[in-house]
Amino acid sequence: MEFTVGQIAGVLNGTVEGDASLRVERLAKIEEAQAGAVAFLSNPKYEPFLYSTGASAVIVSKTLELKQPVTAALIRVDDPYLGFTALLEFYQQFTRAGKRGVEQPSFVGANSEIGDEGYRGAFSYVGDNCQIGRGVLIFPHASIGDRCRIGDGTIIYAGAKIYADTVIGARCVVHAGAVIGSDGFGFAPQPDGSYRPIPQIGNVVLEDNVSIGANATIDCATMGSTIIREGSKIDNLVQIAHNVEIGRHTVVASQSGISGSTKIGNYCVLAGQVGIVGHITLADRTTVTAQSGVGKSVKEEGTFLQGAPAFNLRDSLRANAVFRHLPEMERRLLKLERAQEKADAAEKS
Repeated sequence: MEFTVGQIAGVLNGTVEGDASLRVERLAKIEEAQAGAVAFLSNPKYEPFLYSTGASAVIVSKTLELKQPVTAALIRVDDPYLGFTALLEFYQQFTRAGKRGVEQPSFVGANSEIGDEGYRGAFSYVGDNCQIGRGVLIFPHASIGDRCRIGDGTIIYAGAKIYADTVIGARCVVHAGAVIGSDGFGFAPQPDGSYRPIPQIGNVVLEDNVSIGANATIDCATMGSTIIREGSKIDNLVQIAHNVEIGRHTVVASQSGISGSTKIGNYCVLAGQVGIVGHITLADRTTVTAQSGVGKSVKEEGTFLQGAPAFNLRDSLRANAVFRHLPEMERRLLKLERAQEKADAAEKS
């Protein structure tokens, strides 16, 4: 696939400085790019590569002032990082456009409706009474249970498992190996020390533009719904328990776990390996740093948390600073104690 620099500038609403007729066929990092590639410059520390790159075109800021001549054509935009992201999205949509039709063998159950312009890969499974929207891509070995609803333009990658009654909105992405709607971890302790399973009869709802990473798991609700709100992004290997609600445009990084019935607000950030206990609430725009454990509700919007158990980021950083100096503080304390003992002894004599 080839595009001219001018065509790319048109996609990004940018302007061309140089030869707009140059043709590019791939995307590359600015420090590695060769002829025929388009790169971008966002971080100032990579600016030296702008003057030596072999790329045919580079996406740069409208306000960038050149320190020396460049050989690449420049595509000037308001924000190079967002511009390159938009170009990646365009490229991804373009390459996926060729995935259409039905490969065999594949299965569709009774009374299921599947929209036009979609794709179903070999060995994919769609259960009974499902409603699959227009342009949905279902890759090989993906399984969609009975009574599921999937919105237009959603992508279900290979090997993903969507349990019965799951609702997935439009333009969502469920990556390979993800499991949506498995039973929540509900067991009632018995007098003899054994555990009796509590039936999990709810479902999972993913609103529009949600992304679920590879091998992530989202449990169905005991009753009602486990809900991931519009625009939220769940990374690989994340566990979300039953009846959790995650607000709009929240991001959850890899290996994090959220226990049952917890409510995460809008625009929150949970970094890698964060653990959240059950039945608490995190206010909007809460940020939790990596490997932190949150054990109580956060009521103030915009709070930063760190540590296990997690507490206010500023207090945590001060505590860590003190912790690093504990050996020296111990030496000073022992020295003071010895000096005091000598003084006490001298006073008694």
